Amino acid sequence: MNEIYKRYRLSSNEEPSDEMLHELMEDFALEAQQSSAHAASEKRRRLQAVADEIKAWRMEQSAS
Repeated sequence: MNEIYKRYRLSSNEEPSDEMLHELMEDFALEAQQSSAHAASEKRRRLQAVADEIKAWRMEQSAS
């Protein structure tokens, strides 16, 4: 767990300082970017797998 989350939990009754809020937002933005990059990579991998299956099926059909 990141140190900023240990110092401030989103369920806290205290308002975060501007600095802490800025740091929290940067951390969330970074996590969102990483998650998006991972999702895009997984999408490319799955699309390539389907394309490979279609190519193999077509080659099998043309050989028959």
